[in-house]
Amino acid sequence: MSHVVSIRFKDSQMERLRRLARRLGRTPSEASALLVEESLREAEFGHIDFRDSPLGRQAYVKGSTLAVWEVVKLSTSYAMDVTRTARHLDWFPFRVQAALNYAQAFPEEIEEAILDADKSDFQALSHMLPQVEEWVVKSEE
Repeated sequence: MSHVVSIRFKDSQMERLRRLARRLGRTPSEASALLVEESLREAEFGHIDFRDSPLGRQAYVKGSTLAVWEVVKLSTSYAMDVTRTARHLDWFPFRVQAALNYAQAFPEEIEEAILDADKSDFQALSHMLPQVEEWVVKSEE
């Protein structure tokens, strides 16, 4: 079920919203709903924020360059062990746990992002993102 909410925007806010909506390929109403959803998720999950990326809007771990799906993918190499993943990233464990908490709440979003990344050809990705690096993670076993 969806609900209609009426919001009054100042002229300057409406123009900014229209610009964002155009950039995202959405209507102002859709962009507003997206921003509200992202804001609610940020309020519910500490250390998570949303950013534009060449691959679209994604959840990231605050203060890092890693999207949540990237932390989850790395963590699978360590059997979802927070401490070992944090050691690999040279992070405090709470940052890894924040990513895993978010992923647990929104598994479809994270699984789709991982599948998309797995399907992508590294060479094609490096054309789109010249700064991208390929990592090979070996288990510590």
